[in-house]
Amino acid sequence: MSARGAELARGVAAMRAPPSRQAPPQPRTARDWALFLDVDGTLLDLVPTPDAVAVPPALPPLLRRLHDRLGGALAFVSGRPIATLDRLFAPLRVPCAGLHGVERRDARGLVHRATQDEASLCELRRASFELARALPGILVEDKHYTVALHYANAPQHQAALLAAAAAIAGRTGFELQAGHKIYELKPPGADKGGALTAFLEEPPFCGRRPLFFGDDLTDEYAHAVTRARGGMAVQVGARVDSVAQYALDDPASVLRWLQRWEEKLS
Repeated sequence: MSARGAELARGVAAMRAPPSRQAPPQPRTARDWALFLDVDGTLLDLVPTPDAVAVPPALPPLLRRLHDRLGGALAFVSGRPIATLDRLFAPLRVPCAGLHGVERRDARGLVHRATQDEASLCELRRASFELARALPGILVEDKHYTVALHYANAPQHQAALLAAAAAIAGRTGFELQAGHKIYELKPPGADKGGALTAFLEEPPFCGRRPLFFGDDLTDEYAHAVTRARGGMAVQVGARVDSVAQYALDDPASVLRWLQRWEEKLS
C-alpha cells in the first residue's frame, strides 16, 4: 500500500462497516452524484483467465444511458488497461482509470500516465516470466506498465509466489499489490483512490458525491476516498473486511441495481 493509501485507510478506520451491510439506497436525482465502477468482479463475473471474461449485452447500453443522465459523470476504475476497457465495452467510451490508477483518461479524452523508465519495465517483465517458469501454472499478464501474476490455476504456489513477487518489487522499485488470486507489480504511488480523487477535482465530476462499486482489495483505496468525500461505497461479493458501508452480492446484483436506478432517473 502506498503511503497516501495507508493514510486514507487510517483516516476511515473509525468508520467501521456495520456487521450486516445493506444494499445502497438509490439517489433520487443524478445531478449530485458521480458514478465510479470497478469492472472484474463488480460489473463482470470473475473468470480463470482475463481473456475469458464476458460482457452482458445489456450492460454497455445501460451504462451509456446512465452516463448521459449523470451529465457524463461516470467512469470505470479498473485494473485493466484503458484500451482493454474500450474494447470490452465498445462502442461505449467513457472516462477511465486503468491499471489501478497508473493511467487515467479524463472527460476531455486526455490520458494521464504514471512515468516509469523502460529499462525497469523490461527487467520487471523478464523477472516475472522467469518466475512463472519456476512455478508452473502461474499466468503472467503483461499490461506493459504493470505485470499481474495470476495463481488461480496454481493455488499451491501462492506463498512462494508472494515471496518471489515481493523480492522482485524490492529489487526493481515497483509496488506489490495483492488482489483476488493475483499479485500485481505496478509503479509506486498509483492506486484507485488517487484516480478517483483526480476525477473529483475535474468537470463533470467536481462538486458531486462519489458512488463507488468495487469488489477487491485494490478497491479499498477508492472505498476510503468515497467515504471521506461523503459518498456511498459499495462492496460487491462475499469479502467482509472492507470499509464500504453498503454491499451487494455479485455482478448480477449490481446490474439489477443500476437498471432500477436508471429507470428511476428516467
